[in-house]
Formats: sequence, structure tokens, C-alpha cells
Amino acid sequence: MKRHYYVSEDLNDLKSVEQELEQSGLTIPQLHVLSEKDAEVEKHHLHAIEAVLKQDVVHSTQLGAIVGGIAAALVLGITYVMQWHATAAGWLPFGFLAVIVLGFCTWEGGLVGIQIPNYQFKRFQALLKQGKHVFFVDVDDDQYAVLCEVVERHSTLTHAGTGDATPSWVVNGQNKFKSAIKALT
Repeated sequence: MKRHYYVSEDLNDLKSVEQELEQSGLTIPQLHVLSEKDAEVEKHHLHAIEAVLKQDVVHSTQLGAIVGGIAAALVLGITYVMQWHATAAGWLPFGFLAVIVLGFCTWEGGLVGIQIPNYQFKRFQALLKQGKHVFFVDVDDDQYAVLCEVVERHSTLTHAGTGDATPSWVVNGQNKFKSAIKALT
């Protein structure tokens, strides 16, 4: 899947675009609006991204885990090289220390991520401050023609680039979960 970004000032038009895409076979997990005016987006019944995803929590937590994994490996490596494991305590305290270092770095990465915008959306910060909205769509190659056809009918949309999309297995899982919930109700 590939993500296509569009910028618009008109939430009414974005609602029309979203409805046309849904009628053409795209699903809700593929359509999102990024805006600083969440109340307005909600009022237009658009699919805004979750507040936590506006921040870089997930990405920074992953980076923290990588740093933590390296630091934990260093703890264990130094323990081995210095022969500290040969004492009566053995490997147990150093294993616990490695786990604590991994957990701390992961946690710290998440805390840093709460404070900064999502790395995928940093390029849109100036536009968002101007009151504009970013509409993004995750499409497969076979859905791209539908997207282009719908976008051509809406002159208020300005293409703002492409990026990495949510993996298709996640989108399919969300669709299956939604249909299972509907079947239960």
C-alpha cells in the first residue's frame, strides 16, 4: 500500500471526497484527516486520526527499544568479558539489569515521542497552523485509479506527496473486525 496526501481548506469537500471513495470500494481504515481543528473535523463526521498518532509515540518507542536492546546487549557483553558472571551471584542480577535497561530506554523513547509531532506529519505542520487540513488515503495499486478519478473531480484538493502507508494486513484486520462486530449486533 502507498499513502497519498492531499491538502484542503474545505471540510465539506473532504466529506464529499471521503463518501465518494467509500462508495468506490475504499474502507474507513484507509481514509484519514489530519487537522488542528478536531472539533470541526468531528462535526463534519470525517475520520480524524487518533490524538496519540499525531505525536511520535509509536516511532519513538520503537527507537527507544532498539537503543535499549543495544544497551542491554552491552550490559551482558561487559558482564561476560569482565567475568562478573563467575561470582556467586551468577548471571541473574546482570540479566535483570539488562531487562531494566531495555525497559527504561523503551519507556524514555515513548516519553520523548509524546512531546514531538509524528515524523510522518512534520512536513505538514506549517500548513496545519494556517488552518488547512491534510487528507490522506492508503491505497493498493489496483485502487490508485479510483483515487485519481475521485480527486480529479475536486479542485480544492492539492496533492502533497506520498509516503508509507499502514500495512495492508492491518487495514484488512480492521475491516474484518468491523464486520465481525456488525455481525454480532
